[in-house]
Amino acid sequence: MKALVLSGGAGTRLRPITHTSAKQLVPVANKPVLFYGLESLAAAGVTEIGMIVGDTAAEIQEAVGDGSKFGLDVTYIPQERPLGLAHAVLIARDFLGDDDFVMYLGDNFIVGGISGLVDEFRETRPDAQILLTHVPNPRAFGVAELDAEGQVVGLEEKPQEPKSDLALVGVYLFTPAIHDAVRAVEPSWRGELEITHAIQHLIDRRADVRSTVIEGYWKDTGNVVDMLEVNRAVLESLEPRIDGEVDEASEIVGRVVVEAGARVTNSRIVGPAVIGAGTVVGDSYVGPFTSIAEDCRITESELEFSIVLRDSSIDGVGRIESSLIGRHVEVTPATGTPSAHRLVLGDHSKVQIRS
Repeated sequence: MKALVLSGGAGTRLRPITHTSAKQLVPVANKPVLFYGLESLAAAGVTEIGMIVGDTAAEIQEAVGDGSKFGLDVTYIPQERPLGLAHAVLIARDFLGDDDFVMYLGDNFIVGGISGLVDEFRETRPDAQILLTHVPNPRAFGVAELDAEGQVVGLEEKPQEPKSDLALVGVYLFTPAIHDAVRAVEPSWRGELEITHAIQHLIDRRADVRSTVIEGYWKDTGNVVDMLEVNRAVLESLEPRIDGEVDEASEIVGRVVVEAGARVTNSRIVGPAVIGAGTVVGDSYVGPFTSIAEDCRITESELEFSIVLRDSSIDGVGRIESSLIGRHVEVTPATGTPSAHRLVLGDHSKVQIRS
């Protein structure tokens, strides 16, 4: 069994972060979200990976390499433009051959992995198997309609009037039957070849299309709110570890990781939180559900429920919360500001904050 991992796309909902970085490489608990998916595939015994890449191909390839550090063998498949999930299957035909495969969206996050799902598919081999979950806003997703017996009878992509609240999770399992289906569909109103249309093609021809409703945690990390929520969920299971330096004037409370080379002085860190390698936290407060990447500098500031990417500095500001701060960002004081700030800052930004 092979896997097709989608790592293209512009990441428009995460701009300005994604103006200069691939959305799949934005870190969750200081690890790129894409890596969680690759680890899930390796754990499920799926080791031959076709990676769909677009404009950020060089960055993805630098981060993932040949896949050996994950126990994987990765082949890169360029996609000139993001023309839909079914288009990704089309251009991966040579790589996939006549093997069954998992299609995994690289910016999706599923707690607990997919090993059970893959094992079930290997045993039963329906033509297609989809994952579903209940969502409060089904208009933003592909939506499935089930009959009284739980059989999939219809799929719609981002419908204005959804027939259910069951959204398709970004993991699909297919036999080679999907190849005829993706060749049969026409572009949607969005100009894309939709995988929902291809699966509907299978349903219309009475193929065996099954669904699994997952009750565990799933997120599409395509926007800032969801990134922060996934970061919170991962940090909930953090194992505390102090490999860096923490002076006697500092207080560490709860599940906190201080990576090797990091230094905490005269500060209070309340977990779950992670302080990256080479980062300095001085005269500051870092609150729960905060991830600070490597080589950052946090001085005389308060930070909570936020993600800070590498090589950024926050110096002398009041309280920052619910924020995603890019790489090489400088946040410094100005005068006369509220006591809490919400920020989404792109890489190399310079911001003055009144405090």
